[in-house]
Amino acid sequence: MRILLILGILALAIVAAVAMTSLKQEPPKKERVDLDPLVEVVELERMTTNFEVSSQGTVRPQTETVLSAEVSGTITRISPKFVAGGVFQANEVLMRIDPTNYEVAVDQANALVAQREIEYEGAKKLRSQGYRAESEYASAAAALASAKAEQVRARRNQERTYIRLPYEGIVRAKETDIGQFVNPGTRLGVTFSTGYAEVRLPLTDQDLAFVELPGAAAMTKTGSAAGPAVLLSAVQKGIRQEWSATVVRSEGVVDEKSRVTYAVARIADPYRLRTDGPALPMGTFVIASIQGAAIDDVFRVQNTAIRSSNRLLLVDAESKIRMRTVDVVRADSQFTYIKGLNEGDRAVVSALEAPFDGMVVRTSADDEATEPKVAIAGDSEQQ
Repeated sequence: MRILLILGILALAIVAAVAMTSLKQEPPKKERVDLDPLVEVVELERMTTNFEVSSQGTVRPQTETVLSAEVSGTITRISPKFVAGGVFQANEVLMRIDPTNYEVAVDQANALVAQREIEYEGAKKLRSQGYRAESEYASAAAALASAKAEQVRARRNQERTYIRLPYEGIVRAKETDIGQFVNPGTRLGVTFSTGYAEVRLPLTDQDLAFVELPGAAAMTKTGSAAGPAVLLSAVQKGIRQEWSATVVRSEGVVDEKSRVTYAVARIADPYRLRTDGPALPMGTFVIASIQGAAIDDVFRVQNTAIRSSNRLLLVDAESKIRMRTVDVVRADSQFTYIKGLNEGDRAVVSALEAPFDGMVVRTSADDEATEPKVAIAGDSEQQ
């Protein structure tokens, strides 16, 4: 009975298992899409572009003068404009040295010239009448010439008691004051012209490939020439301001320490005394954007498209990856400019993991033109 009971239980379990198996439903069949990697591409276009070269520098005056006394004496008058930051006009008297001694010297020189002229005229008349020798006439002429030279010197020294400059400018430093006795060579102050300001812009050898600086031949007559345009910018009172300038010359040498070449940009009326706009004070640190030379037959791509500094992934007509080594002309913060491609080439600009030459990919344009291939998953492949 035990054996029959065991066999009956086994038989019942087998029947239940078979019944449950027969009741099992077939798993639903799902579509499996066989997809290649999807990439973003851009179609390349040939272009001509002007590269901008960036540099920086400090604004300096084109003309700066260290004032020194040419004659000795006591300073008796100083212009109220002769203070640090004071603006003066061309030929305006900034200070005066006591002229008394020099006015006396002029009067003495004038009197001596008058006396020598009388002596000369007398010697000339007597020579014509045969009463004087030729040597006496020559001596009188020499004495008159010497007196006139002394007269010129006395007048010039009197003029030197006026301290003035031939340009409109600003006082940088005042180094003397009224009542001070000065000798020839005594330093009086420092001034600079407000007509023009200059900025020395360092350029690397790579930068020089894109900037046409004035050559030495163009500067032989005037010392400067019209070069590329420059846009200077700086932050003043929390606001970014801009000024237009022009490269007028190159310093013509390569700095031995930094290995850069300095171009000089000039800006007119930096203090805006005659024009409108924000002033550009001396000593301001500015960022310069120099207009570069035009380069033909280049292609522009996003920086994300460049792999290993000079490799580009292209997608051919069969939607396969083609790796191309390109000639990088220049790169900035957003784009890389390259040569060695063809009009209409498609470059991959999106990230692609482990690409290889001949790899099949999809693009958004391909997805719109064709339907993806579909396969049916069997019992052993479920998703």
